[in-house]
Amino acid sequence: MSRAISVKVATPKVIKALEAKLEQIKKDYASQEANEAKYQKAMEKYKKAMLDLAMANIKKAQNVRTNYRSWNKTLNVDFDLTFEETDVPVEPTRDFEQMNLHTYKELVEDITNALNILKMTDEETVNASTMKSIAKYL
Repeated sequence: MSRAISVKVATPKVIKALEAKLEQIKKDYASQEANEAKYQKAMEKYKKAMLDLAMANIKKAQNVRTNYRSWNKTLNVDFDLTFEETDVPVEPTRDFEQMNLHTYKELVEDITNALNILKMTDEETVNASTMKSIAKYL
């Protein structure tokens, strides 16, 4: 059973945290394209390494399946190879969060609105209901 937390946080601290988060979101969104390009380059390198590994061990292939498509003159070959986990290249992962334009605009608008309201208040602390509303951005 969860219990309610009753803490009062100073308004300037909340404003500072929201401003920092807004800047981080803008920075992450701006660098998203470059990060995605690096990821795609790493994926191409990974795919090439996997293909090289498969081709070097093609004689060990099991469960070979072929499918020739005469309408576009393509041959699909599918087969299984067994390897130790240490022999297989490590697949790259995205170490960044992908954010579409709609989500980005929504986040920036919500945080900006919260900042505008907090900057207009004369209250020294942020009440619990306001903190609950903005906590998802921090």
